[in-house]
Amino acid sequence: MTTDSNDQDLRARTADGMRALAHWAASPDARRLPATVRRRAALILLDDLGAIVAGAVEPQVGTARAGFVRTAGAAEATVFAPDGPRLDRYSAAGANGLAAAWCELDEGYRAIPCHAGAYLLAAVLAEAEAGGATTADVLDAIVIAYEITVRIAHAFPFAPLNVHPHAAFATIGAAAGAAVARRLDAAQLLSAVTGAASMSFAGPFNHAPKGALIRNAWTSAGAWIGLRAADWAEGGIGGLPETPYDVFAVCFGTAALPGLLTEGLGAEWGVANGYHKIFACCQYAHSTVEASLKLHERLRATRDAGELSEIVVETHPLGLTLTTVEPETVLAAKFSMPHAAAAVARLGTGGQTAFSSTALHDPAIADLRRRVRLVPIASIGAPPNDRPARVTWRFRDGTAWSESCDSARGGADQPFDDATLLAKLSENTAAVFPAMRGCLEAILAADRDALGRGWAETVRMMTNEETA
Repeated sequence: MTTDSNDQDLRARTADGMRALAHWAASPDARRLPATVRRRAALILLDDLGAIVAGAVEPQVGTARAGFVRTAGAAEATVFAPDGPRLDRYSAAGANGLAAAWCELDEGYRAIPCHAGAYLLAAVLAEAEAGGATTADVLDAIVIAYEITVRIAHAFPFAPLNVHPHAAFATIGAAAGAAVARRLDAAQLLSAVTGAASMSFAGPFNHAPKGALIRNAWTSAGAWIGLRAADWAEGGIGGLPETPYDVFAVCFGTAALPGLLTEGLGAEWGVANGYHKIFACCQYAHSTVEASLKLHERLRATRDAGELSEIVVETHPLGLTLTTVEPETVLAAKFSMPHAAAAVARLGTGGQTAFSSTALHDPAIADLRRRVRLVPIASIGAPPNDRPARVTWRFRDGTAWSESCDSARGGADQPFDDATLLAKLSENTAAVFPAMRGCLEAILAADRDALGRGWAETVRMMTNEETA
């Protein structure tokens, strides 16, 4: 392989940036977090933990969890599932990682495709419980590992988006989370993260819209690899400071913007650019769902969805990729614009019900999916208005209704209030862990006792019905 001087410069700058990022992450300064930043970490914790519990009740996740239980070692960490087993930290992280993005209800990162919370949380929680960390330590690890993950994602953006971010960045997020939770020094943290980057994998993005359920296992594999990368780094086994460049720019063919590894470090926070979902589908479809819900409000008063002859969805380029008309799995339905538009029109919700197996096989929804037409939207604004949608319902009598949404709720520009996210948490967890909401609400409120408590004790309280 031959390289020109520019390639070598970018590779060297990547190494410098990774060293500086690791030095910052391992320093005491990284843990001196503004209250607003620690609060964002608490929101990510409660939202993604709720998503894990929601995913844990899915049948395929339960089957896989039984496999983890059969082969697990000494009980160190909790699986947040109805049967609540305690397994070795690697098995627990793998089981929780499998559930993390199953229902498409986890928090995401708005500025570039990356679900850093889903990548790091299973490893952080398992390591914190097994290693005796406090609840405040968990929040610190979320913030710092999130920062590492999204900065690497920014520095090596995919264009086109041919590799799914869950495959590209899950190992990195988990390794960062495990290394920070263990308080590894800068050299070890760098070895862990770069070693994990060398084990990123080429999970095709099209596996999500095509409904291949293995896509949901990439966060599970990433959690295991990340924890092991931290183990190996402590024993002197790791990657190179240049590894992210070699993996992403050379092997995957991404752009390389190494200055983004450190620009604004310690003053700008990745967690501040996260978004939360109340719709159980790909975020690219959320503006379409919101516009469709506005239409449904009008529909309920005067007409019936059975009168629709066509739905026209004008959407942004990322939305135009969600073209599957006959999704074969619930995952494919979550990445299908025709299904999202049809299900919301028929059911009046963008929640889990609209993307369930029942909705997937509903004959009326299936019929309407075939009459959804996707077209490019005429005008796209600057972020956060870069994912707009305009939805038009055409009725058989020739009437047409239209509604638009420039930016779906849940991002930094239109954040959900605490009540909305806590209600979502209750919906996802109350039947399994009725005490979980109260414990997480205390963490969100920065209650001193809650933050100072050992994470293992917090887990015991969340999963024990007697504390509800």
